[in-house]
Amino acid sequence: MTNKFFTISIPILLLIIASFYFTSKFIQPSVKKEITIATGSIDGEYYKTALQYKELLEKQKVKVNIVTSNGSLENIELLNEKKVDIAFVQNGIEIVKNENNLQAIASVYYEPLWIFYKNEDYKINYIIQLISKKISIGNEGSGTKDLALKLLKDNGLDNTNTQISTSSNKEAKDLLLKGEIDAMFMISSADSQIVKELLENPNITLFNFKRAKAYSRKYTFLESNTLYEGTIDLYKNLPYEDINLLMTSANLIVRDDFSDELIRLILKEIKPLHNKKALFEADNQFPNINNISAEINENAQRYFIYGDTWLEKLFPYWIASNIDRLKILLIPLITLMLPLSKGFFPLYRWSIRSKIYKWYKQIQKIDLLSEDAKNEDLQNYLKEISKLKHEIKAETKVPLSYMGEYYDLIMHLELIITKINSKLTAK
Repeated sequence: MTNKFFTISIPILLLIIASFYFTSKFIQPSVKKEITIATGSIDGEYYKTALQYKELLEKQKVKVNIVTSNGSLENIELLNEKKVDIAFVQNGIEIVKNENNLQAIASVYYEPLWIFYKNEDYKINYIIQLISKKISIGNEGSGTKDLALKLLKDNGLDNTNTQISTSSNKEAKDLLLKGEIDAMFMISSADSQIVKELLENPNITLFNFKRAKAYSRKYTFLESNTLYEGTIDLYKNLPYEDINLLMTSANLIVRDDFSDELIRLILKEIKPLHNKKALFEADNQFPNINNISAEINENAQRYFIYGDTWLEKLFPYWIASNIDRLKILLIPLITLMLPLSKGFFPLYRWSIRSKIYKWYKQIQKIDLLSEDAKNEDLQNYLKEISKLKHEIKAETKVPLSYMGEYYDLIMHLELIITKINSKLTAK
């Protein structure tokens, strides 16, 4: 019986092991729990947001490295050079559309375009009025420069009729306050200290986009929004009138080989950070994948449509992720299920009956030896079979459905005992 068990079970076990081994070759290895994020300058909004991401992701055991840069264009270079894994990039950057290996996973918040100019007792409502002026359009490699050049070109301004320069927001602010430039373009949040400082200065005026809606129709990645009077500071009444602003958005861009698991984890963790109501953002407006000019990552798109999987709702993220990765192992299990299910019940019946039938070898031996035994030997055989009877009752536990076969065994034992007793009486 034992040999038969091993003859059946060992090939099945080897088949299961072989199936799992073969299937395991198709399982993706666990992702490296480390990412590098490209931001902007250390005093910019991208960097502040990256610090918040770092705090959230490191709670999920993901190491986060932060790399500063001059802005969106440099961040794209860092992605292409594989020096970073994910980067903040301003929406509408033309070069992203032409990079087949770069994809957007989310738009996370609005980025207003601020144009400040020297107050010379007249208002500027059209960009063309800046012709022949000295203008700073942001850092080299920044998204501000990219957008500013688009808007200047639309209005016929270039280096042939206007003095255009590049500098950081802080440098441009200082130059504007000193009167060394006439206007500056900057993209920053309303919380920026530079924005507040310039709004408070009576010698500086914030440009009011009179044709904001026209620009937003021309460029789908731009939106028109109103900064209402007193929004920045009610006490100081900043700004002192309603201002029409143009806004782009901050996008998270990755290479197309970036881990799907990390994309889902990042989106899951940053969602509570960005879905709150803010100065320009409505409740649950961000993060989203609306109006993004870059190609949308397929996995990110699925996440925004379907949200967390049922596994992610039941388990911590990395447990759910590992279970999901191992789901391919269901293939050999399902493949083997049918033949195994057919063999399970016969194997079960055999295993139960073997508990009963294993005693018959000893019973038969005693029966044969007692046939021609003498009185003294018969006494020994009687003791031996009585002892065997107690042993069988103590050790043989079977389900109720097999009790008939168990009592057949006991009946056969009793038959041998009666037979031996009859011989002893006759002698």
